[in-house]
Amino acid sequence: MSHIGRGFLAAILLAAGCTQIPPQPAPPPPKPAPEVARYQPTTFQALPGWPAPALAVSLRAFLNGCGRPPAPLILACELAALVPPNDGGAAQQFFETNFTPYALIAGDGGASGLITGYYEPVIEGARARDASHRFPIYGVPDDLIIVDLAAINPDLRNLRLRGRIDGRRLVPYYSRGEIDGKADLRAPILAWAADPVELFFLQIQGSGQVQLPNGDRLRLGYADQNGHPFRSLGRYLVERGELTLDQASMQGIKAWAAANPQKLRDALNVNPSYVFFREIPGTEGPFGALGVPLNPEFSLAVDRRFVPLGAPVYLATTYPNSEERLERLMAAHDTGGAIRGPIRADFFWGSGAEAGALAGRMRQQGSLWLLWPRGEPLPTLN
Repeated sequence: MSHIGRGFLAAILLAAGCTQIPPQPAPPPPKPAPEVARYQPTTFQALPGWPAPALAVSLRAFLNGCGRPPAPLILACELAALVPPNDGGAAQQFFETNFTPYALIAGDGGASGLITGYYEPVIEGARARDASHRFPIYGVPDDLIIVDLAAINPDLRNLRLRGRIDGRRLVPYYSRGEIDGKADLRAPILAWAADPVELFFLQIQGSGQVQLPNGDRLRLGYADQNGHPFRSLGRYLVERGELTLDQASMQGIKAWAAANPQKLRDALNVNPSYVFFREIPGTEGPFGALGVPLNPEFSLAVDRRFVPLGAPVYLATTYPNSEERLERLMAAHDTGGAIRGPIRADFFWGSGAEAGALAGRMRQQGSLWLLWPRGEPLPTLN
């Protein structure tokens, strides 16, 4: 009877005196509305704190991204190379002459959003597994399949599917819990970490260094990801009553993990996202999504749907856990899985423990202004 229409079947049941009609299927949930934003033109004089300190350093950060600039920034990059180095006044004149600042405004009209921090961690590890180093740091698995949806629909140019082949089907790739539970993952092991929590935060940051027993350091960069969405461990612990909101910093999470080893594995697996690394030769780095080394305290991770990589971005926020103003001209060098939205950014603090302490505490409100070359059409928001 599977081929009989629903209306005909209902008529038969009613004729038989049946008063129960099979319920209509629930309509599919509405698709979430796409995020919208707009660029609101303004002046440099209206930027809080302008002219910002260290504009000569801001110019160097902008030039650092000029190896792979989008087309609208090519001329600006050529002109920036002519500015005398270490001359803050000349840098100010360059930006004011060649760019127009645009405030990023969210769809609800808001001009403020979340600014967090990140850093390059240095964790203890070894090339070979031993009693002290038991947690693998994986390269990209051989069976990870990436589907670039732009080849199917240009409107999906920022979306990629990741999965694996199961028979004739493309299925989601293994989650964090499944990867950690597999002894035969088809992926190279670049090193072995001493601490699973430090490895977890290495993945959150997306790059870092491994301090080897002989004193050498192995630099790792982001290579790929398993395709699962990022979930915040801090938010999970707050929702469970394990931490208060004020305690949900990186330092607070590490302290909780040390005090609750029996709960640790389940907590880490709440975030199904898993990052795979590549070894970076030499000492240069870390590298961001633009493919250039990041500039400590002058590189910003952004949502590239709203801020083109390589562009100068003016940031107005405050220092971590402080009312002290932090106003600076940054460069959009990076992206991040949790960096979603028009007024959302991650401030790169640098490498090591001190940078990690600042990054771990940073969760401030702030505003962003895109600096865009005069005369160039604004980026298409999508």
